[in-house]
Amino acid sequence: MGTEEELVFRTFQRLKSYMFDDEKVSTTTSREQQKTEGSVEKCFDRFERMMLTHPRLTQIFRLEHQYYLDAMLRRLPSNYECLDSSRPWCVYWILQAAQLLSFNFDDQTLDHVVQFLSNCRSPTGGFGGGPGQYAHLAPTYAAVNSLCIIGTEQAYRAIDRPTLVQFLFSVRESDGSFRLHVDGETDVRGAYCAISCAKLLNIPEPVIKELFAGTGNWIAQCQTYEGGFGGAPGLEAHGGYTFCGIASLALLNEADKCDRQALLRWTLRRQMTYEGGFQGRTNKLVDGCYSFWVGATIPITQATLSGVDQQMEHTLFDVEALQEYILLCCQKQNGGLIDKPGKPQDLYHTCYTLSGVSIAQHSECANSPQVLGDTINELLPTHPLFNVPPKSVAAARSHFSNSNDTEFLGKDSPSKEES
Repeated sequence: MGTEEELVFRTFQRLKSYMFDDEKVSTTTSREQQKTEGSVEKCFDRFERMMLTHPRLTQIFRLEHQYYLDAMLRRLPSNYECLDSSRPWCVYWILQAAQLLSFNFDDQTLDHVVQFLSNCRSPTGGFGGGPGQYAHLAPTYAAVNSLCIIGTEQAYRAIDRPTLVQFLFSVRESDGSFRLHVDGETDVRGAYCAISCAKLLNIPEPVIKELFAGTGNWIAQCQTYEGGFGGAPGLEAHGGYTFCGIASLALLNEADKCDRQALLRWTLRRQMTYEGGFQGRTNKLVDGCYSFWVGATIPITQATLSGVDQQMEHTLFDVEALQEYILLCCQKQNGGLIDKPGKPQDLYHTCYTLSGVSIAQHSECANSPQVLGDTINELLPTHPLFNVPPKSVAAARSHFSNSNDTEFLGKDSPSKEES
């Protein structure tokens, strides 16, 4: 493994002094916090009682998670019907989580996935949430990420870059913001999805410059007085939107347009002292998915402050405590990961809790990961800006660089009115 210092579990009995004190003023928020801490405390107490006799308590349940992902890719249960318009997301969550666990699906299964995602592609460009559905930036991002993770010629052919760019122009506003679909809502998620797809697919720089003119300025306006980013200017800072904001600015090389010191202070305050995981907003509960949304925001922000050519010396958040929370509180013994103790497993939290573990392990140096517990817990790295494997980013950008000149030669970018 090669770590210089072995990570160790905290002494949980000492940590109890950091549990929430409502100072005899009980509110709905304080009661929910105490209830959550109580459920986490049971997980920690169980670990301390059984850690010497049950070594698996210190392990990621790798095989169980793999079985869970394999079963979910082949047939989603009926309670996923509410995600009918998010099926490319389900595919992406499964493929990304499987990659982190070093689990590969067979070629025939991946061919079927590519065919399904091809059926989700809209004739007007972009991808819908399912076959025959309107193009939408969110499933477009999920589909593009999924196809780049698969990384076969068939997968790359399923992405039509010229029509995708036309779709991106059709949802672009004059101020540089992006609607999630034609006539849809505007928020920073749309900007991130558009930028991520364009960069991952190596869209030519002149097109990038035109497509995202003013976008960095609009995103910077989403930063709040707290330091995080809201979904749009004037809205509350939120962990997911904050990731979208700083990741977008970093991809555009415009991170200096926001207050990065304030951003760093806000994100660092989101790590819960007792639980070890992250909350998504001020005075909210811990949630496993913010292991990535907030966990990745911190090294991204640090990297933009350090400079491209300088290696980050130390990750500022507690990577031990974060891994501890996920290992002991967020795993289901039959596979899949969760938000917090007592919740059911789902694909979304399985993907983003594992992505958060990967960020915690590899944020300082991919060659010397910081792994808590058993050595089996080491996950593969993920790219903090795209949340797909770094090798998939390199392969996709290399593949599409060869067709930059031919695909866009003589093609004028459509204006909003023409769309």
